[in-house]
Amino acid sequence: MSILSRVCAIVSVTAVAALTCPLRAEDKVDEALVRASQYLLSTQDPATGGIHNKMRHETAMTSLALLALASCGHQPSDPTPEGAAMTKALAYVLRPEAQEKDGYFGQTDGSRMYGHGITTLMLSEMLGMGADVAQDDLIREKCRKAIDLILRSQKVSKADANRGGWRYSPDSGDSDMSVTVWQTMALRAAKNAGMDVPRQAIDDAVGYIRRLYMPDSDMTKRGAIKLGGFGYQSKGRETSTTSEGLLAMQVCGQYDADEVIGASDRLLKEGIKQGERWFFYTTYYYAQGMYQRGGKHAEEARHVVADLLLPLQSREGWWEGINGEERQGGRVYSTSMAMLSLAVKNHFLPIYQR
Repeated sequence: MSILSRVCAIVSVTAVAALTCPLRAEDKVDEALVRASQYLLSTQDPATGGIHNKMRHETAMTSLALLALASCGHQPSDPTPEGAAMTKALAYVLRPEAQEKDGYFGQTDGSRMYGHGITTLMLSEMLGMGADVAQDDLIREKCRKAIDLILRSQKVSKADANRGGWRYSPDSGDSDMSVTVWQTMALRAAKNAGMDVPRQAIDDAVGYIRRLYMPDSDMTKRGAIKLGGFGYQSKGRETSTTSEGLLAMQVCGQYDADEVIGASDRLLKEGIKQGERWFFYTTYYYAQGMYQRGGKHAEEARHVVADLLLPLQSREGWWEGINGEERQGGRVYSTSMAMLSLAVKNHFLPIYQR
C-alpha cells in the first residue's frame, strides 16, 4: 500500500471513529508527508511548472521540491497528480535558459554554486526516471554538463587548506563546508547512477572535509575515539557543519572513519534544537547523517526529528523558516527540507540509501 493510500485509510477510519484512536508515530509522519506534498503541488506555477514561492532561486527551489516528492516515492512517470507535477517541474528545470552554456545552473536564478549542487544532485537522482525517453535524454545531457562544471571548478588553483572543495562561484579561490557538501553529494549520486566521475575528485572532496574536523582531544591517545565535529571554513564543531560533514563522508564510503564516529557520537550526545540558526538545514543533514550511521544513532534521530518537526507543520502542510535567514528561502524551501528529513525512513532516493 502506498503512503497516500495508507494515510487516506487512516483519515477515513479516524473520521468515522471521531478521532478516538490516536495515530501511531509512523502514521503521523506519513500523514504529514502527504499534506506537505499537497502543499508543494499547490505552489506550482501553472504556466511554467516551477515549484517555488516566487521569491528567489526558483530553479534551485524547484529542484529541492522534486527531491522532496521523490523521497516520498513519487516519480514523474506516475499517472498521479504528483507524477504530472514532477514532469512539469522537471521541464522547468530543464528549460534552455536555466543552464548556462558551460553547464552552470547557479547564474540565472542567483542561487550560485549552492543551487548548482542542489539541481545537479536532483538530476543525478532523476536519471532514468523521466516521464519519457526524450525527457530522460535531456536529464542525462544537462546532468553531464553540470557534473563537468563541478569537476572543473574543483580544479581551480587554491591554497592547500581549500584544495578539493568549492565555494560560491565556479571560479572561487576558497572553499566552505556547505557548498562543498552539495557538490560532493551530486558527484556521488552521478557516480552511483553510472556516470563517469573520477574517484580522485571524490577523494579530494573528502580530504577537504576531513581538514575541517576538530576532535575534542587527541583521537590517537590509547586508540580511543573522542567526540568531535566539523567547521565551516576552518576546524570547528558547529552542529550544522558537523551534520553536513557526517553525511558527506558516509555517502563517500567513509563509514568507519574516526571523524564519522566522533561526529555522530557528538550529535547523539548533544542532539539538535529548534533554536538552531539554520534549523531546517541542520535537521535535514542530521536526519540523513544519523540514519546512515544506523543503530542507536538512527533510532534517536528518528524520534528527535519527528518530535521537532511535526508540531511545527501548518494545517495546510507547509513549514516556515524559524529565523529571518531561513524565512528568506520561503515555505517551499522549509517544507522540502522538512520532508527530506522525515522521509529518511522511506530510503527511496538512491543517494540516501545505506
